[in-house]
Amino acid sequence: MAPRLAAGILVAALIRRTEAAGGHAMVLGRGDATAGTVLIQLAERGVAGALLERRLDREGRYVWAPTGPDDAEERGGYLQRRRRSDPDLWVVELDVANAQVLVEEVSG
Repeated sequence: MAPRLAAGILVAALIRRTEAAGGHAMVLGRGDATAGTVLIQLAERGVAGALLERRLDREGRYVWAPTGPDDAEERGGYLQRRRRSDPDLWVVELDVANAQVLVEEVSG
């Protein structure tokens, strides 16, 4: 199994990298600094894109997988339900060009 970067460190790195690329990042829900699950709301110029979750794949590597509904209104409810059931959950929005590429670079 691949080593897991602590959630708080991963989130801080994503925020710094987003801001360095001229984007904006915001923590919408703060989770456990060590072992919290991380959800990333991708956006570009204020337009919401995919919602990604860091998960283990079958080979024991961490990958970013799409999660939740595509509809913005439904997504709000989905995120509220997830936060209620998992208080350690991080929810972070990254508003930057090529946000998914940035996430892969920082996490990979």
